[in-house]
Formats: sequence, structure tokens, C-alpha cells
Amino acid sequence: MYLCVFLFFEAIMTVLYEDNHIIIVNKTVSEIVQGDKTGDKPLSEIVKEWLKEKYNKPGNVFCGVTHRLDRPVSGIVVFAKTSKALSRLNEMFKDKEVTKTYWAIVKNAPKISEGTLVHYLVKNEKQNKSYAYEKEKPNSKKAILHYKLIAKSDGYNLLEIDLETGRHHQIRCQLSEMGCPIKGDLKYGAERSNPDGGISLHARKISFIHPVSKIEVEVEAPVPDDKLWKFFENNE
Repeated sequence: MYLCVFLFFEAIMTVLYEDNHIIIVNKTVSEIVQGDKTGDKPLSEIVKEWLKEKYNKPGNVFCGVTHRLDRPVSGIVVFAKTSKALSRLNEMFKDKEVTKTYWAIVKNAPKISEGTLVHYLVKNEKQNKSYAYEKEKPNSKKAILHYKLIAKSDGYNLLEIDLETGRHHQIRCQLSEMGCPIKGDLKYGAERSNPDGGISLHARKISFIHPVSKIEVEVEAPVPDDKLWKFFENNE
């Protein structure tokens, strides 16, 4: 029975890295990182159950959320297995000591193949959407990202993105403002949705100094099981 349950969790969750303090998983587009008003089971709870089954732990299992990905986005999510790791990782994310690299598939190629985008974003709470402006506005937050065109297919382009700031829907909003909405992202100007309901934005890599052991941790997440994603993964 234990083996069957554990194999079930193995089938629905891909663990990319784990030690005594941290577990890093590859989120799918259908999952939410933390509980919300939908009432759907969040990834944090799935990880807790996975840890409980793997180590046959009695009682509650600790699993701290250190950062989030939007529901339609796939890729790397880091959870803390101890309170010590959680508090330190929270500070590291806040102090920009964690390097995150994203991949985005866009239909329109950027006019300049490599560059930096700087905008001031204003979040509309009712729409759950951010708007980008070139100049500072009331209640706006400065958003900076660096992008690079790294591969092409017949109809799409793959951008690699490094975030300097972490704002609400930042990549989605800024790429849309540049004229390159992410494939499947209807909210930010894509022509049509993706079959899986997600958007073609993937948290590809993460690197940081381990909050406890102080060794360098660098993890890369395989792309979703999709022909276009696989093409780009094999040709970047």
C-alpha cells in the first residue's frame, strides 16, 4: 500500500532537488503554489503529502512557501522543509540573492534580439492584471527584466528572461508591452489560448547559495511535454 501511494505521488510530481532543508519541484500549468479562493489543492499540500509518504512521518509535515508562480506558468518552485530554511530563503528572495531564469515562447520576434525592459507597473486588483507605463505613475512599481532571443521555429520565438525585479505578472505584462505577448496568454494579448489552458512561460533555471550548507545550488527544470517546447529545448 505504501509503495502504491508513493508511486502515485511520483507520477504527479517531479522533484528536481531535495536535501534536509529544501525541496525543489517542477510545477505544471494546472497547479497553484499556495491555497486560494478556488479551493483547489495547492502544490504545497501535495509536497507535504509526498514528504509524509516518502519518510513515513507521523503528524504534520513542514513545507514553507518561499515564492510563487502564476497558475498558468510552469517550472521551478522552491519549498522549505524547515523553518530555518524558510526564513533565510525569504530574506534571500527579498534581497535578490536568488537568480531566476525563465523561458517564454512568443509569436512576434522582438525588434532587438537582446535588451533590457524598464517599465512602471500598476496592478488592477479587480482585473488581476498589471499595466505597463514608461514613466512613473501613482501606485506604480518599477519593473526591470533582461531578455534574449535564443531560438526560432517556423512560427514562434524563444526568449530567455532574467528578472531583476519581481512584480505582479511582470514578464507577461512587459513582453506584451514590447509587442511580444506570450503564447496562450489571452489576458496580455495572445491571439488564442493553449490547449492545456496554460501559457508558454516556464521557470527554467534557479541558482542560489544554500541557506544552511552554503553550497551553490543550481537547478534546471525540463520543459512541459509539448512538441513546440521540446523543439526549443532541443534546439536552443
